Amino acid sequence: MTPALPHVFVAIDTPDLEVARSLCSSLQVPGLGIKLGLEFFCAHGAAGVRSVLESAGALPLFIDLKFHDIPNTVAGAVRATTGLGATLLNVHAGGGAAMMKAAVAAATEEAQRLGVPKPAMLAVTVLTSMDDSDLEAVGQARPAREQVVRLARLAQDCGMDGVVCSAEEIGAIRTACGPAFALVVPGIRPAGAAVGDQKRVMTPAEAMAAGATSLVVGRPITNAEVPKDAAASIVAEARGAV
Repeated sequence: MTPALPHVFVAIDTPDLEVARSLCSSLQVPGLGIKLGLEFFCAHGAAGVRSVLESAGALPLFIDLKFHDIPNTVAGAVRATTGLGATLLNVHAGGGAAMMKAAVAAATEEAQRLGVPKPAMLAVTVLTSMDDSDLEAVGQARPAREQVVRLARLAQDCGMDGVVCSAEEIGAIRTACGPAFALVVPGIRPAGAAVGDQKRVMTPAEAMAAGATSLVVGRPITNAEVPKDAAASIVAEARGAV
């Protein structure tokens, strides 16, 4: 069973352990979770994740490492991270069916062995920093939306609990994969916020109204004058659109 997910995950994109701990300690907002990615994990590893969780309290954790390798290697990586207390882990759907099936099996088996809840497994479809021209440049002739739906269907067939996708693809994936498939959506920017390096974006209300399960928001929260207030405002906007 897929665990209940918060409305918003805040991306803690920093290599500074104390900054991450301080942010998580201050972001005690109902409906909020935290996301730790490659920048943080490469700097501090599993010990850093455990340290942040001490400050985060009960906030759900998304460990966003986007594994993409041969099936055996990805299975080993998933086993190694399953015991860290994450609510969500992810892999790249582009790694193929065998890799995704191996990841799901590894998470299930390791969670049972440790006696901990199995993390929900997500597949990354097409990065929100990429558009049709970027896909064409790497040899993907189909439009981004078509490729995203194709990968989402494959991920669902492999037993994944959901996908990471842009807000623009929510409706198409809901049609293809149904209402129970989790859609975790980055590239979210409140009205008036800088788009930055994202190319396929929506506001929190627009994305939730379209059918997103959870949103990922980084700089509009972490760079705000009062991050907790910014987080509470975005969570409230997301809740109000459901």
